[in-house]
Parts: sequence; C-alpha cells; structure tokens
Amino acid sequence: MKRILSAAFAMLALAAPAFAANWAVDPARSQLGFEVVIDGTPVRGSFSIWTAEIAFDPADLTSAHAKVTIDVGTANSGNGTRDDALDGDKWFDVANTPQAVFDTSAFRQTGEGAYEVDATLTMRGTAHPVTLPFTLQIANGEAHMTARLTIDRTLWNIGQGSYASDTPVATKVDVVIDLIAKAS
Repeated sequence: MKRILSAAFAMLALAAPAFAANWAVDPARSQLGFEVVIDGTPVRGSFSIWTAEIAFDPADLTSAHAKVTIDVGTANSGNGTRDDALDGDKWFDVANTPQAVFDTSAFRQTGEGAYEVDATLTMRGTAHPVTLPFTLQIANGEAHMTARLTIDRTLWNIGQGSYASDTPVATKVDVVIDLIAKAS
C-alpha cells in the first residue's frame, strides 16, 4: 500500500503544471534607462522609481510573465530644466498619465541565453505592441538581464507641438535595461 501511495504521489507531482519562478529585482543594482539624441548630442537618462513583477522559468516559457510599472515623473537625464519639461503635457504628461506600463504576453528563446518577449507598452494612455529582445544569465539563484529596444516616441504622442518631428529631439529613443534579480 505504501508503494502504491508513493507511486501515486510521484505521478501527481509529474503531472502537476509547472509554474514560473518568481524573481525580485534588486533596484540598487538595476537600471531602466533611455538614450536619445537632442540637437545632435546623445543624451542618457534613467527612471529612479519603477517596479517589476516577474515570473520566469527558462524551462517553461508558456507560464512566464512580467509587468513593469514606471513612474515617468522620475526621469533623470542630468539636466533639471530638461527633466522638468519631460513631466509637462508635451512629453510624458505626468499630471494625467504618471505611469508607463510594460506588460508581457509571450516569451520565446532565440538562442543560448537569448530571448524575445512580446508585450504591450502603454505610455500617455496609448498602448502599442512591442517585441523586446534580451539576454539572460541565471546562476546561483540570481538573474542578470540586459536589453535594448528602439521605439518611435511619436507613436505614444510623446513630444508634441514643435517636438513632434525629428528635431531638435530624435523620434527614435532607445530603452535600455540592465536588471539584476534574485529568485524569491
């Protein structure tokens, strides 16, 4: 009887659905940033407040999911005047849309330690699909993910009026991610 019960529990364990591992981001060692050209000069910046809910297991990508919420009012490019302008109604319109959200829908592996994720990126109340390529290394319960995604800011109505064109601020913006997380 004991063997039958043990076999039954083993079969149940094998038949149970796999669930992606949860990951907790280490904000002190992670960065969510952007790069853009302004008046011909590259400008880098980052967001100081953002959260990420991540469930990811490379062996079970169908159960993987991530949702990143960014407080766009915390953009810091090293220039206070420029950063204050980013909060305004021509750019992020922080008064009406204080957050951007990146919400995933499907992950796939593209190579050794290389993946792509389909997601919806919502900014200024406008949602568009994006595909983010990323690299991932997992060792000793710690994950290191890096990614770069080029977006056209005008699709989200970021940069209005005289800023809707490619000058003085380029319409192409790189979103740059360097994330460290621990299995939780």
